[in-house]
Amino acid sequence: MTHSYPETLLLIDGEWRPAASGKTIPVVNPATEEVIGKVAWAEKADLDAALEAVAKGFRVWSQTSAYERAKTMRKAAGLLRERADEIAAVMTLEQGKPVAEAMMETMAGADIIEWFAGEAQRVYGQIIAPRAGGVTQLAMKQPVGPVAAFTPWNFPINQVVRKLSAALATGCSIIVKAPEETPAAPAALIRAFVDAGVPAGVVNLVYGVPAEISEYLIPHPVIRKISFTGSTPVGKHLAALAGQHMKRATMELGGHAPVIVTEDADVSKAVKLLAASKFRNAGQVCISPTRFLIQDGVKKDFLKGFTEAAKAVKVGNGLDEGTTMGPLANERRVPFLEELIQDAVDSGASLETGGRRIGNKGYFMEPTVIADAPLSSRVMNEEPFGPLAVVNSFSDLDEVIEEANRLPYGLASYAFTGSQKTAHELTMRIESGMTTINHIGLALPEVPFGGMKDSGYGSEGGSEAVEPYLVTRFVTTAAA
Repeated sequence: MTHSYPETLLLIDGEWRPAASGKTIPVVNPATEEVIGKVAWAEKADLDAALEAVAKGFRVWSQTSAYERAKTMRKAAGLLRERADEIAAVMTLEQGKPVAEAMMETMAGADIIEWFAGEAQRVYGQIIAPRAGGVTQLAMKQPVGPVAAFTPWNFPINQVVRKLSAALATGCSIIVKAPEETPAAPAALIRAFVDAGVPAGVVNLVYGVPAEISEYLIPHPVIRKISFTGSTPVGKHLAALAGQHMKRATMELGGHAPVIVTEDADVSKAVKLLAASKFRNAGQVCISPTRFLIQDGVKKDFLKGFTEAAKAVKVGNGLDEGTTMGPLANERRVPFLEELIQDAVDSGASLETGGRRIGNKGYFMEPTVIADAPLSSRVMNEEPFGPLAVVNSFSDLDEVIEEANRLPYGLASYAFTGSQKTAHELTMRIESGMTTINHIGLALPEVPFGGMKDSGYGSEGGSEAVEPYLVTRFVTTAAA
């Protein structure tokens, strides 16, 4: 299959344009290591123009009725669905994931837009009973102001669309700093909003050096809220910067998701669902199951089944028919994973399958399963963010809950059990923002999506997702 790759420009004040300096950044296909295109490189002059535009856009969009905002958003969702085939192919070229996964991500993006469009019409205030006659007390919800959003490369549409949709639903304008590695898919998403009739300046799109852009936008007085998805160290830095300038922040950061499988669980079901989840997007998923904690009586069966499932994954170019796992998205991921695997083996873990780079062209990595890694090994403490699973055993529930909660992360967790009592115990005691038991039920538009501890704060899904984009104003009036 052959597909063309577009040149990606900045969107500022409704105009698609190159950077003021003319600078660009190359875009590399991770399956071939070939430069397939370029993206405009925004610097201070471009950011100043975007800030001026987003301020103007807020004045327009915040005064647009919720009904009209929702109607425009639904039109954008329709355009995204119409263009899904083309967008999915472009996403695979720049990010590597199988085109079927890219199509699912694009179509899910349309669902997210539509769900937030509904939320646009469900923002309610309160009339509060007064203590005296002739007094009215009103609590109003209003948009917080222009937003700066920073998104990563692993889900080029999904990570943008949640922030973008929440902002637009509530009447905020936004500057999206999308990933330079995967720029064309976010641009296609935003083009759908432009073509749907979102006014100039309401949505702006920039690319460039991440640190330079974030450290310029976050302190700027025009920006009133930030939303960031990425690593915990960077998130902590940006959260501190936002705090210095009293900016609201939503932080969706790293994880190291524990998986608990008890002896009374349906092991074959657990293997099937967890293997599909682990190797989706080559494991480059913030909620990817990573530490598999299997009770002694079923550990052998689980490990055998999961290893066979890993061996059955067909790795290849995401555009090739039959591929179920594409390459890693960038070159730096390969040596990092190799180091984690070697460290685990040197520490006494057994390598059940995988562990090596595939070929010498493209960033392909074998689906890898390691067993019995000591707690001191790096892989049990550092997020692998790749197709690497660690299978360890446990004896009793208290022991496994202690291990599940040991790390400072608290994003996602998984469990399979046949006991309602155990399910309740895990529900109440696992320290993670999201827990799914006996199925994979995370990341739907209508449910919360966010973490706790070092995995961040705030939600990017469910009804809670719109609240950070709103301020509550209280107005009380007495009769003249």
